[in-house]
Amino acid sequence: MKGESAALLRASLSVVLLLAPLPGTSVARQPAPAAARQPEAPQAEKALSQVFEAIEQSKFDVALERVEALIAANPNYRLAHMIRGDLLLARTRTLTGFGNAGNGPREKIEDLRAEALSRLRALKERPAAGQVPRYVLQFRQGQTHALVVDSRRSRMYVFENDRGRPRFVGDYYVTLGKRGVDKVREGDQKTPVGVYHVTANLPRKKLGDFYGSGAFPINYPNEWDKRHGRNGHGIWLHGTPSDTFARPPRASDGCIVLSNVDLEFLSSELQVGLTAVIVAEEIQWADSAAQEEERKSLAQAIEAWRTDWESLDTDKYLRHYSTRFQSADQDFAQWTAHKRKVNGGKEWVKIGLTGVSMFRNPGKDDFVVVSFEQGYRSSNLANSMRKRQYWLKEGARWKIIYEGSA
Repeated sequence: MKGESAALLRASLSVVLLLAPLPGTSVARQPAPAAARQPEAPQAEKALSQVFEAIEQSKFDVALERVEALIAANPNYRLAHMIRGDLLLARTRTLTGFGNAGNGPREKIEDLRAEALSRLRALKERPAAGQVPRYVLQFRQGQTHALVVDSRRSRMYVFENDRGRPRFVGDYYVTLGKRGVDKVREGDQKTPVGVYHVTANLPRKKLGDFYGSGAFPINYPNEWDKRHGRNGHGIWLHGTPSDTFARPPRASDGCIVLSNVDLEFLSSELQVGLTAVIVAEEIQWADSAAQEEERKSLAQAIEAWRTDWESLDTDKYLRHYSTRFQSADQDFAQWTAHKRKVNGGKEWVKIGLTGVSMFRNPGKDDFVVVSFEQGYRSSNLANSMRKRQYWLKEGARWKIIYEGSA
């Protein structure tokens, strides 16, 4: 290819397709975390990144060779077909926009462009070394992973349990609701924002082709959603139809959709009842040292709550609860009366807490979801349960705003 043609090709593809930021955003290159243990990436994502790299380096024949290999391995990858068409067309004329070689509807081309930009942005914007998502404070023992979704980037970040703390291990392109996030009601085509967990594993053989290689429902609506009147159901992590490699960034009815190859890659790491799924409009990253201080502060508050309960000093115990407290069927006044009556009939109480996890809500309501196994023994009763509390700060003090069984 002659120098002038190569320059035109780079100008057409690199600028129009790859280097134009999404509206209202900027692109900043950040280093990958030095301590991250990155697993082998799914081959399609890795191959697409190599196509992008070749284009940026003006190695257009290499880019074409790589994209053709990608298509051979994934014949249903529409974005790869579009890039191949533009690479071929740009050899003969200047492109005026992404998808010049396509003959499909304009909205389909725009969907593919949005996918391309989302994927490229993920290559350029990485979590900085020493940064962790503000939402993952502590894993419980045996809880292997947490998934944190960034809606604005159409990206799912995966963190593993490293002695209770989050360690970044990989990230994946995802499709979310047609109308964005912050689900409120049934049928609004939005993905919920909040802290959830996987509740089931539905294999391919039990589903239609639409859900691809499988599905993992999550517990929307959670307790906080219900408290605020949010409704709906059937929010799943799932795959794509057999004729579709990936869907546009905003194309689901509220579910979180991954390509089949990505879902298959992740599925062995997902634990029913344990894997946290946290959906944020945009991830807030925090310094790991500051995050640890926040975790310790909350852990101390939980321990104080436990010891004050054991003391049978009901006034001290109730100081851990917000006046805005609400359980499933009791407000703060009713809870206060109930606890005074119960404690009045006890000679002693022993409380044991194990398997404590802490995940911060990513929405406008800034609280931490704390779950644990509670062992309760008293002078006249003994039981155990899995409990969930929502803790928030009122001034400088941590308070409980919700409590119930998990």
